[in-house]
Amino acid sequence: MKIQERTGAGAGRSAAPAGPSVGERLPTPPRERKPALAALAVLLILVGALGATMLVLQAGDRIEVVKITEEIPAGQSVNKSNTTSVMVAEDPGINYVQWSQFNALRKLKAVTTIPGGVVAVGEMFGTEAKVPEGKALVGLSLKEGQYPAGLKSGVTVAAYRVGGTSRSGSGDDADGGSAGSAGGDSVIVDKALVNYVQEKGGDDLVSSTNLPVTLLVDDAQAAALTQAATNGEVALVLVPGN
Repeated sequence: MKIQERTGAGAGRSAAPAGPSVGERLPTPPRERKPALAALAVLLILVGALGATMLVLQAGDRIEVVKITEEIPAGQSVNKSNTTSVMVAEDPGINYVQWSQFNALRKLKAVTTIPGGVVAVGEMFGTEAKVPEGKALVGLSLKEGQYPAGLKSGVTVAAYRVGGTSRSGSGDDADGGSAGSAGGDSVIVDKALVNYVQEKGGDDLVSSTNLPVTLLVDDAQAAALTQAATNGEVALVLVPGN
């Protein structure tokens, strides 16, 4: 009888549910896969690699071109002092002037004033300048004393008639027609733009000690200025505003 009781008690204990053993992990649910995000990541990697490859290819396809370093007035040409060479990425849509074409470019003229700091393109040059409507270009040959020191293209000057033919406003000889008189009738052009000044020591040869200067003036003033220039009776003065 005792043996049966022990057996029954042991059977009762074995029927109780067994708790989880120490150290065992609970099962975790399987991770949800996101194939769309993975595909996007791969696509971004491929795009980045392609972009880097294109940049490398473009950086290697460069050409040497002409860059304008100083302003070139309309009607004037390039020279070694107002240009330099730079490397740029080749672009079939831009008509760059390559450095190998520099000697041929010197035979052409700026059709309009070209500012410094720009890369030269073919459309900037031609066989002659385009003078604005209502304007005229007048050439002068000035001696020392007939122009201010340091005269440069792009500045504004006044042109005075000097010499024995200058007249005062009342017709008398109060000033004796002296050179540099600032009488009302001595002014030929009150404001003229210096389009060109021959640089001393430049590429072009000067046949005399006179300074070649070209002024851009109104058509109505061109005749009087040309006549005075022919007689050597023109002096230039810088005016305020330069």
